[in-house]
Amino acid sequence: MTEPMIRQLATYQVRPAAVDRVLSAIREFVAYVQASEPDTLRYEAWQEKGDPTRFTHVFVFRDADAEEKHSQSEAVKTFSGILYPECLAPVRFVDFELVATNQPPGRV
Repeated sequence: MTEPMIRQLATYQVRPAAVDRVLSAIREFVAYVQASEPDTLRYEAWQEKGDPTRFTHVFVFRDADAEEKHSQSEAVKTFSGILYPECLAPVRFVDFELVATNQPPGRV
């Protein structure tokens, strides 16, 4: 039996003066994920329109091994080292289970 995909959201808010630095770090980090983590099936970073200091990241990992590889990577450590000092509160990570979707089977 295969393990279910792991779906998470991470939300946070940064200091206004840090927005450009954080955006640059996000873009660099997501480029790394795209190039280096084939089992990270989705990684999206969203910036709130009404408050550009607020962000949400969407992750879908193929399985627990993919999540572990991601979370232990040097790229996560580098990104966190830039992001965390700029956050107004700790990053909130929440796991979710898919209940329903309009996407065809197999899409994330």
